[in-house]
Amino acid sequence: MAMEMAMSKSKLMSKSSEGGAEDDAVFLHPPQDLEDGALFLPGDLPPPLRLSRMLRVDQAGEQGAVRIYGGQRALLKEGEVGELIAHMAEQEEVHYRTFNDLLNKHAVRPSLLAPFWHRIGYALGYGSARLGSESAMACTVAVEEVIDAHYAHQLEWLRRFREEEELLDTIERFQAEEAEHRELGLAHDAEGAPAYPLMQRVIKGMARLAIRIAERL
Repeated sequence: MAMEMAMSKSKLMSKSSEGGAEDDAVFLHPPQDLEDGALFLPGDLPPPLRLSRMLRVDQAGEQGAVRIYGGQRALLKEGEVGELIAHMAEQEEVHYRTFNDLLNKHAVRPSLLAPFWHRIGYALGYGSARLGSESAMACTVAVEEVIDAHYAHQLEWLRRFREEEELLDTIERFQAEEAEHRELGLAHDAEGAPAYPLMQRVIKGMARLAIRIAERL
């Protein structure tokens, strides 16, 4: 029974993510991969489509993160907070370049809304910094909490898929750095920002919506 379900699951219709439209393609998952332990659940997207969406949204997210820190650095250049923002920005630049390379490697197009992420990320960073260093750190905490959970969800799937070990290792490393950014933000008075709970709700909501959009567009 389990093998019949696995074999029926192996013949899936996938969609190519290139060019903004998704073309019909057939994904056949080798039975031996299933026997080796790869587990797919009812409702799972075909792995090629899931992988392309994963890379697209992660590249868009890291683009946004680079721009957020760019906006913050325009106003907060000095002192301990300035050094902290520069440190986090450097790590996000590495993340962004890595996902650019992965998009090219897997022939996945970037988000069609890349120009929007470019502008909205900078605006969010600059706006939060205008309210002070505590608000800038509150922005970091909110965004990184969402990204941490987002990466955790992706890692769960990658551990079941078992065919992208290098990507799994990369995301595990990036997730740890994003979690570090969150802790650094909290250690630098993020919770002292004006209307901190409201900032958290608004920015987290924006980040979650951006993830859903960037996966598809």
